[in-house]
Amino acid sequence: MAFHIFKCSIEYYTNLNVDVEAIGVLEVTGKRTKMTNATKQPDSAPGYDAFMGRWSRNLAPQFVAWLSVAPHRRWLDVGCGTGALTAAIQYGAAPCEVWGVDPSAEYVKYAEAALPKAHCRFLVGDAQALPDRLEGFDATVSGLALNLIPDYTRALAEMIRVTRPGGIVAVYVWDFANGMLLLRLLWDAATQLDAAARTFDQGNLYPICKPDPLRELFIGAGLSAVETQALEIPMVFRDFDDYWRPLAAGLGYAPGYVASLPPAQRQQLRERLRTMLPTRDDGSISLTARAWAVRGLRGSRTA
Repeated sequence: MAFHIFKCSIEYYTNLNVDVEAIGVLEVTGKRTKMTNATKQPDSAPGYDAFMGRWSRNLAPQFVAWLSVAPHRRWLDVGCGTGALTAAIQYGAAPCEVWGVDPSAEYVKYAEAALPKAHCRFLVGDAQALPDRLEGFDATVSGLALNLIPDYTRALAEMIRVTRPGGIVAVYVWDFANGMLLLRLLWDAATQLDAAARTFDQGNLYPICKPDPLRELFIGAGLSAVETQALEIPMVFRDFDDYWRPLAAGLGYAPGYVASLPPAQRQQLRERLRTMLPTRDDGSISLTARAWAVRGLRGSRTA
């Protein structure tokens, strides 16, 4: 079997307007890999919202509440995407100012349209080299983005750089390995049908998305008072189609895998998932989604 799927690093640099036409996407046939110029299907802001945005909007307020930053402070949201975390900050933390930065101009435009311009400002930019105009923030945060950044150690150093001494730096990421059941069940089913799918399981791709690696990353960056915390939300789907439709749309990493399968294999995956999902008598499906959060304080001597 062969299928095509995007590497996250390619998606990231595509958003930064890097020419990746010659790079193409990764083709896997058994254990062989090669690059091919297969048609790309870039993410869209509405597509992301349909697939994951509705859940990230529910998760972000928990993260903001856990940080417990005093009112009237300056915040920076790195990798702001469509603005779920930015909105949670705006409406839940009483900030004096919130900035959002994302490599995707489309996502920035989407977030700008959804949030009040009086306190929220957005820039297109790279987390690994934040714009010089950003500095002195009381809280610099990132939601569901750290693992997608090719050099997340450098990105964290940038987040620390733009935070004032004594300010807070914090991120959260999905628990792909165990707790994000929407995707955990998908990859378990895919691997049962084809062992090669294990290569693309986000639980294997993102070892940083666990509490111990996150804690070590923050301590290694020189932050103090480092803490981790589990955040969990319910995921209730009206029926199986409500679960499956965003996955089959092809917008995003896991949906890109699903859409790339030949029709017969896609149907096999669909039916395997149907048997695995906990379905109630009314047809609804109730799952949970866990994320891991980490926070630390910048000291006066932190680089």
